[in-house]
Amino acid sequence: MSSRRSAARSTSRRPRSDPDVVSAGRRTLVIVGFAVLLVGGTFVSASVGQLPVSTRDVMGALLHGIGIDTSWRPDDAIIEQTLLQIRFPRVAMSILVGATLAVAGAVMQAIFGNPLAEPGVVGVSAGAALGAAIAIAFGLTAFGGWGVAIMAFIGGFAATVLVYATARVGGRTEVVTLLLTGIAVNAFAGAGLALVMFAADTGSREQIVFWQLGSMNGSRWSEVLIVGLVGLPTCLVGCLLARRYDLLSLGERTAAHLGLRVERLRVGSILLVALLTGVAVAFAGIISFVGLVVPHLVRMLLGPSHRTLLVASMLGGAALLVWADLLARTLVTGSDLPIGLLTSLIGGPFFFYLVRTTRAKAGGWA
Repeated sequence: MSSRRSAARSTSRRPRSDPDVVSAGRRTLVIVGFAVLLVGGTFVSASVGQLPVSTRDVMGALLHGIGIDTSWRPDDAIIEQTLLQIRFPRVAMSILVGATLAVAGAVMQAIFGNPLAEPGVVGVSAGAALGAAIAIAFGLTAFGGWGVAIMAFIGGFAATVLVYATARVGGRTEVVTLLLTGIAVNAFAGAGLALVMFAADTGSREQIVFWQLGSMNGSRWSEVLIVGLVGLPTCLVGCLLARRYDLLSLGERTAAHLGLRVERLRVGSILLVALLTGVAVAFAGIISFVGLVVPHLVRMLLGPSHRTLLVASMLGGAALLVWADLLARTLVTGSDLPIGLLTSLIGGPFFFYLVRTTRAKAGGWA
């Protein structure tokens, strides 16, 4: 009788230390932390540069840009034009590209069941680089000033479709086959890129190399609009698939028994990744490690639930790229470093750390 009473007392106390309650608090803390980093980075990035701008002017110009005039509006027309035409589009592009790449990485890790998967696995980055190189080297003008971006998007999307079509056998796709096919297509696209660079002149060759390193420099509102119109709805679709990704994490057979159409989910997810990565790479160049590091870091902090993982990855990727772009503009006075260079310098050591900790921990992926 006393044992029953003690069990009842212990059960009544359990909610106070319920791990779900603790994780809810942690989720809120992490998401709020990412949001603060993003908002803070936005204002700092808009304020800092060769032309220093006060936070008041930044806020006034931002409100004026959305149609709200206040007494905070900058008195100097040069400051206002600098913010509205140069810095705000660049910050907005950083936010969108970071969010789309991080969500693409989270989706890749979900469908491959591997913490080290990233969008480049399916050939989208290599294909985009080849498409952009062809446009630069041969001076394609069919699309006007959008030639490089459109060819990069076409190349990335075509490479992804080729990987999936080649790996699909008997109406289904094995993960290992998809990975091996992706490696082959990446190698082929790399060889094509080398051939194009060999045939290009010196100026085009330098432009191709700089494009591959990634940069937010020269971002325009028209480009931001396209990335937003493609990227944000696609990110939303990814978030709506969160429950299905949770089922897939139980294993393909178990998920299929629970009513999940695994092959349909995989096809849709690969197309989703191609759209997200293709539109980001088209306008910003190749930016490494965002799609690998951010989702894995969020998973380490918040666990495997994809509903939270995808939302937090959006915020984390946006915040990371805003701060990385700020460093790219300010680390070297008078120079604009390639942002892909900085993300690789940050992501490389962190990737090594992830590999070491994942191998050291049993069940580190879950």
